[in-house]
Parts: sequence; C-alpha cells; structure tokens
Amino acid sequence: MKRKAKIPIAITMGDAAGIGPEIIVKALERKALRRKALPIVVGDAKTMEQALSIAKSNLKIQPISEVGQAQDDPGFIPVLDLQNIDLPTLKHGKVDPMPGKAAVEYIQKAVALAMEGKVGAIVTAPIHKEAINKAGFHYAGHTEILAHLTNTKEYAMLLAHGDFRVSHVTTHTSMRKACDRIKKDRVFTVIRLTYEVLQQLGIENPRIGVAGLNPHSGEDGLFGDEEKAEIIPAIEEAKKMGWSVDGPVPPDTVFTKMKGKQYDAVVAMYHDQGHIAVKLVGFSMKPGGKEWDKMSGINMTLGLPIIRTSVDHGVAFGKAGEGRANPQSMVDAIKLAIQLAQKKALGSRHEVGGPR
Repeated sequence: MKRKAKIPIAITMGDAAGIGPEIIVKALERKALRRKALPIVVGDAKTMEQALSIAKSNLKIQPISEVGQAQDDPGFIPVLDLQNIDLPTLKHGKVDPMPGKAAVEYIQKAVALAMEGKVGAIVTAPIHKEAINKAGFHYAGHTEILAHLTNTKEYAMLLAHGDFRVSHVTTHTSMRKACDRIKKDRVFTVIRLTYEVLQQLGIENPRIGVAGLNPHSGEDGLFGDEEKAEIIPAIEEAKKMGWSVDGPVPPDTVFTKMKGKQYDAVVAMYHDQGHIAVKLVGFSMKPGGKEWDKMSGINMTLGLPIIRTSVDHGVAFGKAGEGRANPQSMVDAIKLAIQLAQKKALGSRHEVGGPR
C-alpha cells in the first residue's frame, strides 16, 4: 500500500538575530510533529547550521532550492535556502536591517508557495518591527505584511493558549486611534472571522463573547458611547445570523468567563486588552521575575486565503544565541498549522466528491 504523502508546511526563519532559528530547531527535534507533515524552513541554510550548534542538536540541515527536493527524514531539516544572511557580520540580540530584510524575504517566499498550493500552511518565527522598517519595509508587523501580500482586505489577529482564544478588532495602532476604529462593520467582521475559524477547528456551534471598550462596557453611555453606537449593533447583526454571541461583556470579567468555559473565544477591542489576557495565561517567569520561563500559545491571522500560524512572542534579543529559548510556542504553532492544513485538504477532497 502506497504511503500517503505528507502535507508540506513552510516555516519562516524570522529575524536571524533573534531566537527564531533556535526555536525552529528545538521544535523540529520532536518527531511527533513530523509524522503527519513535512516541515520546510524558508530561510538561510548557514544560519540554520549555526542554530543547530546553539541548540546542541544532532539534526542535520538539507539545503534545497525547491519544495519538491525536501527529504522526509526526521534526522534532517530541509531549508529552502535564500542565502541572504551575511553570517560573519550577524550579531545576536542587535537590531539590524540586514536580517530584517531577509526576514521579509522569507515571508514573501512562503506566502508565494502557499498561494501556489505548494505548501499547505505557513508558520512564522518572530520578526523585529524596527529591523524590517530600517530595511525599507514599512509595516506594523506580520499581519499587515501577510494581508498586503495576499491582497486581503478583511483580516484579524487571533491569539490562543489551548482553548483560551482571543481575536482583536484593532491591533498595532495607538490607543487614541484604536478607539476611533471601533466601528460596527469592523466589529461584525471580526466576529464573523472568529466564528468561521472556530468552526474550522471543529466547534460546530461556537460561543463568542464580545468585550466592551469602556469600563463596565460604558454603563449605558455613562462612560462612553462606543458600545451603544457601534458594538451592540454589530452583535445584533451577528445574532441575526443565528450565531451565539454575547456582549458587550465588561472587559474585566469577559476573560474569566471564557476561562470558565462560557465562551469558545472572546473578541477584544484593542491590542493590549486581548494580549494581556492571553499572555497572563500562557507566559510565566522564573523566580525573581528577571527571566522568562515559559512562553506558550499561538498567533493566527484570520481572513487570509492561506493558513498562517505563528509564535505569540517576539525575537527575545535578550537570550538570542544562548541556547536558552523555550520552543513551546513554535511547537504549538506548527501543531495548529498541521491540524488546519489537514482539515482544509480533507474539505477539498469532499468538495470534489472524495470520501466522506
């Protein structure tokens, strides 16, 4: 019986001056991740060789120039080698436009592969926003790059730690501008995108809690009118679709309710409202509070025509190149990418009359 081909998954290397290469190596040492998918790093082969040494790994690098050359062997890491890092000048933990430019090129290549159907999903290691901007790429972050490359107009960021999931109406903007961007259409769009991804994850009838913007969700207009003018109309429109949507729930209790299994996801109004909640659940520090102990969870971009997951932490320049970085968030991101890619592949077969 012929063995079923594994789904190729592209993993971008991220900023070479950060912990991206190292956590990729550590994640791919876990053979369980490679039983159902073929991970391919889009990056620089020499930098990944260096990462093997940093991580004290016995794996080997297989430089390739196209996806079809990737070797399905858990002892090797296939690297689609863009040869764009000047390793002798690379300094770990430093903002540098050279690895910043390279990091964007990895994203561009991975997106192209996904759009062409050559990989089933992409997983992104962290980039440094200052580095990419110094390199001439003026984006607020990964999400905006991906939306531009895929010509996507309606998209949203979702963070998750296990079944603790939070999507965001606004992200990389000032608080003042974030408040101005809380509009009915945008809130409804994020509710819809959240509902759709929950169904993709196998939740037949998702329950969504929508956070308010103001203290006590505005207290009937006493502390702000965004709830009455924009958020409540969006929730009412979602309910007309037959969706289970609750809110606006006061921001100081909505996440506790999700932790208590009342919701499958929460729609947050702005970056820190959602990020603080997820990172309080998924991150921890070592005794003394001077060093991170655990960074667990994933970042996912909703609304794209391709599957994209990511770690939910940054480049961690403070420990880059030292072999101390925890790969759990990368492991989680790869697992979710594989899960979604498998479901998408199964759905495609069903659409053309395959087995149900």
